[in-house]
Amino acid sequence: VRPVSLRVQATVSEFILLGFPCQKETQIILCMVFSIIYILTIMGNTSIICAVWSSQQLHTPMYTLLANFSFLEICYINSDVPKMLAILLSESKTISFTGCLLQFYFFFSMCASEGLFLSVMSFDRYLAICQPLHYSTIMTHNRCITLALFCWIGGFLGLLTPVILISQVPFCGPNIIDHFLCDLGPLLALSCAPVPRTTLACGAISSLIIFITFLYILGSYFHVLRAVLHVPSGSGRNKAFSTCASHFIVVSLFYGSVMVMYVSPGSGNQSGMQKFVTLFYSIATPFFNPLIYSLRNKDMKKALKKLLSKLFQRFPKGHKK
Repeated sequence: VRPVSLRVQATVSEFILLGFPCQKETQIILCMVFSIIYILTIMGNTSIICAVWSSQQLHTPMYTLLANFSFLEICYINSDVPKMLAILLSESKTISFTGCLLQFYFFFSMCASEGLFLSVMSFDRYLAICQPLHYSTIMTHNRCITLALFCWIGGFLGLLTPVILISQVPFCGPNIIDHFLCDLGPLLALSCAPVPRTTLACGAISSLIIFITFLYILGSYFHVLRAVLHVPSGSGRNKAFSTCASHFIVVSLFYGSVMVMYVSPGSGNQSGMQKFVTLFYSIATPFFNPLIYSLRNKDMKKALKKLLSKLFQRFPKGHKK
């Protein structure tokens, strides 16, 4: 039986990603919209990285984590959008078996890293508000770098087991994935034989990462809220609220969309809903993050204005005759 399984698996060398099956004119419009969002997302997150790098005032643990988070968002959106745009423009909608596994691994590894970064950022805000006197001794530069490395490495290590298990699943056709990326559910639905252990293991690992990080963030903000309520009303309380508001909005956007896939009954089985939710947390969230952090943060707005003024000062000088 085992040799037959290996031979059957080898019969599928590529998959077909349906993407958004609609008229060609609609696909062109979608391609233009997603291209604009993609470019603005890259520009927005790059501007945050440059602002943190160029401003000495922003060389703090909170902004170091934010710069790492912005770089993660750039990698995150690059793991699925370029292929999605190629599918919309091209008649050929194929992706190789290896390419599909790599896309799954990188996309969901960075999704896991995003959850870890949001947890570490909530820990940073907890220390800043609940233990301000000990903040500088606890959240040192070295510890901040260590936590950032933990988020990067932890996300990629966490998805190693699922991608190894999926690589051993037999695929013998059909090879059509009703999605714009290689997602877990649609991919396992194409297996030749039932794979309950693989489905259970992958679901358990992804659920653990999502719910542990989400519960940790909720716990951190519960303590933050309790501490803020003890602050006398006025500028102190407003500053504490504004410090966490941006981060909490980002957390709500990311986990609100991800939870729909895991908590809402039956939504994960509907391809239309599955595409919409995946589209939201894979494209919309990275797009809104720079806007949220820059518009609600005075220090970031100042750093961005300085960065833009420097660029505009240099631009005319280079074009003077």
